[in-house]
Amino acid sequence: MKVTPNGFDRKKITWLLEQDLEVKLTALGHYWEISRMLINDILEDEVKMHTGERYSHDKPHDGRYSRWGSNPGSVKLGDQRVRLAVPRIYDHDQKCSKSLKSYTKLRQINAIDERLFKALLLGLSTRDYEQVVGNMLDSFGLSASSVSKEFVEQSQKRLEDFDNRSLAEYEFVAVFIDGKSLAREQIIIALGITISGRKIPLGFIQSGSENSRAIKELLSNIVNRGLQYTEGLLFVIDGSKGIYKAVKEVFDAHAVIQRCQWHKRENVLSYLPENTQDEYKKGINKAYNQENYEDAKADLKAIVKDLKTINMSASRSMEEGLEETLTIHRLGLNDYFKRSFSTTNIIENVNSQIERYLKKIKHWKNSSQRYRWTACALMEIEDRMRRVHNYKKLYLLKEQIKAEVEKKKINVKGAA
Repeated sequence: MKVTPNGFDRKKITWLLEQDLEVKLTALGHYWEISRMLINDILEDEVKMHTGERYSHDKPHDGRYSRWGSNPGSVKLGDQRVRLAVPRIYDHDQKCSKSLKSYTKLRQINAIDERLFKALLLGLSTRDYEQVVGNMLDSFGLSASSVSKEFVEQSQKRLEDFDNRSLAEYEFVAVFIDGKSLAREQIIIALGITISGRKIPLGFIQSGSENSRAIKELLSNIVNRGLQYTEGLLFVIDGSKGIYKAVKEVFDAHAVIQRCQWHKRENVLSYLPENTQDEYKKGINKAYNQENYEDAKADLKAIVKDLKTINMSASRSMEEGLEETLTIHRLGLNDYFKRSFSTTNIIENVNSQIERYLKKIKHWKNSSQRYRWTACALMEIEDRMRRVHNYKKLYLLKEQIKAEVEKKKINVKGAA
């Protein structure tokens, strides 16, 4: 007799083991059915504990419980739910059905799996779920509402893991800080660079603007989670006064700041008429491309002086924070790290990758949703981010930062 997979519906593992080779091979071709058989065994074991063997007159619990047919049910296996006939037990004392604890536990395991989670994160609508999962034998896809519910639960857990993970195990040399606009709100992200060149998202906050108080809380939280900074860290930031102030307040002399050269140039050009922008853009680029600190600074000072005759606002913009746009130059590491640390491009690239995950959201319901999706996106891209350019030379950057911090401490003591 040929047994089809449809005949496996209410069978158990013990039954399968007694079958001939053809039946066993048929079952192996439908591994969902083997899982269903095992589940049937589990459910039957609990039923026996209450009612005894089927058709037996030897009843445990003084005959309090009886078999009472079955109800349709399902258990999630991977990214599918498999139909089951769930046995019912009737409690004669309570005059009602008794639920099976084993079935309740089986319903709780195997929440939304990694493949489906990533599919949703990448922009797969829950409405498209049935088109993505395979049409396995006698099984059915999850509903959009159940997928959405499980995604919320899983993404909340990922947010908690992200917020609470320890940073003490990492040796950081630099931190990038930048804001990203998300549905008219700022998401400010801190990204760490380890001594091995890895990019590690440290934390983020939602804020109406890049104000120092909110950013200070972000940085303080990162420190509380174990960020090591006593030997100094390089902070790469744009021209935001709020970010600058927060970094100074939290890290004081341990912070060595590199202002983004791209932002500085664009700020200066914004004050100039279009017919002069190209000339000054080339001049500023030439200055920042100088190999050594003295030459770069001299060229920028010349631009400041020249701008005074045509636009005082542009001149002041160029002069403000000029020294900190040349930090990598001053440390003598421009040849190695201009590409990675002279601008905020690294974190801008992270922001653009986050956009890949968040662009599908047309309507942000609440702050929790923003936090969950941002945390999931950051954790998803973390392992795929490339190491920074010339990462094998990062020990040189660490040495120079440490020397810079020691110099600051000596100057503070001397002033005291």
